[in-house]
Amino acid sequence: MRIMVRPHQLPARIAAGAFVLNAGLTMAAAGADNAVAVHGMAANAYPFLKHIEPERFSHWLAKGQIAVGAALLIPVVPSLLAGAALTAFAGGLVGLYLRTPGMRQEGSLRPTQEGLGIAKDIWLVGIGASLVAEELSRA
Repeated sequence: MRIMVRPHQLPARIAAGAFVLNAGLTMAAAGADNAVAVHGMAANAYPFLKHIEPERFSHWLAKGQIAVGAALLIPVVPSLLAGAALTAFAGGLVGLYLRTPGMRQEGSLRPTQEGLGIAKDIWLVGIGASLVAEELSRA
């Protein structure tokens, strides 16, 4: 088995991967009330999601989180692929933060107390983008 990750990438991949995998496993185990809440917030930010049933949306979101988390944690998954997946996933979270009223202080990118939980996910974008940039610069 060939390792597709450089040793210095491991801390970032493990930190982000464990965080995202845990979020996916938690969401997969959550009930219908949680699915409705998560779907409502997502559909408010991304209106095209309104047509998807909340439990179906939550199910697929959990599967996506589990897949991204696992890709980061499994060292045979190339860093370019794992980083691109993380960047796309985290970009959606940042978009949710930017589009949801009440998440940011008025006229600012600074989070409100309610937005802090999502705003902090910008570190996931940074990790994903760093993995992608490093791999593309080596090509």
